[in-house]
Amino acid sequence: MVTWWWVRHAPTRRTDLNGWTDVPADLGDADAVSRLAAFLPGDAAVVSSDLVRASATADAICGSRPRLPHQSGLREIHFGAWEARTFVDVEADDPKLFREYLESPGDIAPPGGESWNTLAARVHATVDALTSEAGHIIAVAHFGPILTQLQRAQGRTAREVLATPIRHLSVTRIEIDGEWRVQEVDHIP
Repeated sequence: MVTWWWVRHAPTRRTDLNGWTDVPADLGDADAVSRLAAFLPGDAAVVSSDLVRASATADAICGSRPRLPHQSGLREIHFGAWEARTFVDVEADDPKLFREYLESPGDIAPPGGESWNTLAARVHATVDALTSEAGHIIAVAHFGPILTQLQRAQGRTAREVLATPIRHLSVTRIEIDGEWRVQEVDHIP
């Protein structure tokens, strides 16, 4: 059995669309970071997205755990032309596309960006490549990649899973033993 301990990176304090925009995390809540590190299994390997908000969070909780190389496949969804713009600005530019993107996630993508299904395929491939026969993996990633794996485990639609809260520094645990089982979602230690 393999257990994936999905951790959402520390907050960025930004309110715009940040997919591949490389913005730093605010790791100032040392107590929260310490509680998270203590909650996670000590024998787990730690992997993260290659974006600094995830990799810095992973470094902060790693301790003596083995650190795997950063994985670009665990990046957040790429918002393309919408990157680092506010929801209000994006909606004003193309209200029809923006509404379709939010209401019917799947194959719809922002200009120059990724669709939900493209994100899911990218994350699935990375998870499948890292999953071994037994053990624990702590993956520090982003809202979208974590939800793709929750969707995969629960067999829900993208729209259904996108309504699930995944707070910063929370843990979503999924066990894989032939079948995928969700053990906890959005747990704050």
